[in-house]
Amino acid sequence: MKVARGERSSGLGLEVFDPAPVGVSVTSARDHRLVYANAVYRSVFGDRSLWALAREAFSDHVDRDYYFGLSDQVLSTGEPVTVTDAPVALAYADTGPQERFFTFSLSEISLGGGERGVLLVSVEMTEQVSAAQRIQALSEERRRLLQRYQKLGSVGAEMVWVTAADGRVIEPSPGWERMTGQSWEEFAGEGWRDAVHPDDREPTDESWSRATREVPDLWEHIHRIRLVDGTYRHFSVRAVPVLEGDTVVEWVGSCTDIEQAWQEDRRWELLNRAATATADVTRLEEMLSALARAMVPDLADGCIIYLLSDSPDRPENASLVAHLVASAARPGLPELPEYGEEVFAPDNVFTRTVQRRRPIHRTFPTGCPAPGVAPAGAEAWLVSAEANSVVLVPVVVDGTVAAVVVASVCGDRPPISSADVALMDQMLDNAHDSLSNAIEFRRTKRVALALQRSLLPKPPAVPGLQITARYRPSAAAAEVGGDWYDCFRLRDGATMLTIGDVAGHDLPAAVTMSQIRNLLRGLAVDREEPVGDILRRLDIAMETLYEEQTATCVLARVECSEESGWQLNHSVAGHPPPLLITGDGGGRFLDSSTDPLLGLLPDRPRSSVIEPLPPDGTLLLYTDGLVERPGEDIDEGLARLCRHAASLARAPLETFCDALLSELAVDGKDDIAMIAVRLPPARLTAAERRPA
Repeated sequence: MKVARGERSSGLGLEVFDPAPVGVSVTSARDHRLVYANAVYRSVFGDRSLWALAREAFSDHVDRDYYFGLSDQVLSTGEPVTVTDAPVALAYADTGPQERFFTFSLSEISLGGGERGVLLVSVEMTEQVSAAQRIQALSEERRRLLQRYQKLGSVGAEMVWVTAADGRVIEPSPGWERMTGQSWEEFAGEGWRDAVHPDDREPTDESWSRATREVPDLWEHIHRIRLVDGTYRHFSVRAVPVLEGDTVVEWVGSCTDIEQAWQEDRRWELLNRAATATADVTRLEEMLSALARAMVPDLADGCIIYLLSDSPDRPENASLVAHLVASAARPGLPELPEYGEEVFAPDNVFTRTVQRRRPIHRTFPTGCPAPGVAPAGAEAWLVSAEANSVVLVPVVVDGTVAAVVVASVCGDRPPISSADVALMDQMLDNAHDSLSNAIEFRRTKRVALALQRSLLPKPPAVPGLQITARYRPSAAAAEVGGDWYDCFRLRDGATMLTIGDVAGHDLPAAVTMSQIRNLLRGLAVDREEPVGDILRRLDIAMETLYEEQTATCVLARVECSEESGWQLNHSVAGHPPPLLITGDGGGRFLDSSTDPLLGLLPDRPRSSVIEPLPPDGTLLLYTDGLVERPGEDIDEGLARLCRHAASLARAPLETFCDALLSELAVDGKDDIAMIAVRLPPARLTAAERRPA
């Protein structure tokens, strides 16, 4: 459409109506301004000033108010209006005034930016009206044109195309040819599929085939289209059926470039995905694994994350030690490197990434990375996976590089772009608080575990006995817990065993645990008395020293005499009972001594029970983390422990303990302490029992 000097084009892509063999005009809804008129319309109704008020532009038309009323009706109801065989008085310089007949169709059209307008399509019917024999025989092609351009108003008009009822393209599309470079011969039929991205063809075929079968009022789809320069952009495709009665005669559609909006939606989707993936995770390794999976396959085909060893005072030119802790790859690609430790020289690209604290981004021929472009383990994978680009992104947490992400793209996929690198960086930056908490959790957990282990002694060497202890902290909490065990020799040669649990999973609980354990040790060596009396004195001391503090405990004295052999003198204060496994695989709980937990009923007498210990038997003291599971009765956990322990009766004591931990400690929500004693196969002589 040519625009007269001083006038402005609508900029709405309405030039698609320029070649139409019918008159087409568009007015805005807001103030009835004329925003478009094609050549046919202007040749029939005269040139009109674009963007002028329609009432001024058509001041010479006596019926203008009638048509403005119809426009308002279309805008208020959303339904098209058709006026058939309407007489219009027109004046021409060469012929003078004359009456001509038109069929008008008014329908709503989107002008972009949320603005609406009215599309007026006029088909001249003068010849049909003047010739009575032709009044009933409207031109099929003219009626179809009227329907088609009415439909165009509902789908938009950036790149318009027309297909037959079966979905095959039947008419050229100048917009398509201009955008994709496809000629009419290449575009016709199903040739348009060649311009659709290979990964999008199958879903597009399925969706379009379903639409031609089911005939929805509006078909919408998004796919990538190859442009003239060979790049791909996302387009929103919309089409509507043109009906003759209930029969589809053709489809009219348009394609609208939405690349910028798609990229923005993708950006927010990935940011939200990364935030969701790290929201409920506490372990740093699991969090990094979630981030790797969030990047694959949308941003990368392969992602490896290295965690740097803690070293706040790391020398600037020193080698770096990092651990491969997380990885993710698109299905169909080779396996990624194994988890493990790797040392990076000062001049390595990995070390430079940490020193620069900025991403290092490289592209290269497919499957041919330059030497040193990535860590050694990752570089071999780049070759086997036929990568074409790689980026190393430092993960900066609280001012320190805590990890490095190595991401790559493979095959025919476009190399990683600078925008994608920036998006990866933003995903990691948005996860900063979660990563900071996870790193602090990890550091605190390590310190807490070291503190906890320092409070738990190594069992002494006792002639004739094998003694093994285990402690496993909760994986769900960073604080030290209240579980403890102890084992020491008394002056009379007997061995004292104790295990207990102070309520709480925090530093005060650990401090109280340590104090109660030391207090119990002192009471046990202070005088020779039944173990129940020792716990009674501990209960009295706790009432004074640890008001409102409760604890469970098992205190057991293992000794051997010439008359009775090995025996156990024990007392239980609210704790799971000791388990005794015989050498032939029998098992039972020593539950005849069961008193309330400590701190509940102070100064109450406590029982002491003596049990014989069989040769080759195994005595196990443990905390409730080994047997308790959420929603399960404690008796089920005790029965499970007895079965597993009995099946390990002949296993070495170290294996016995390790197997119980690996098989029974499944949820990791509570600390577990255990101490096991293996009895000798036969009674020792007095000399053999004498301390070395």
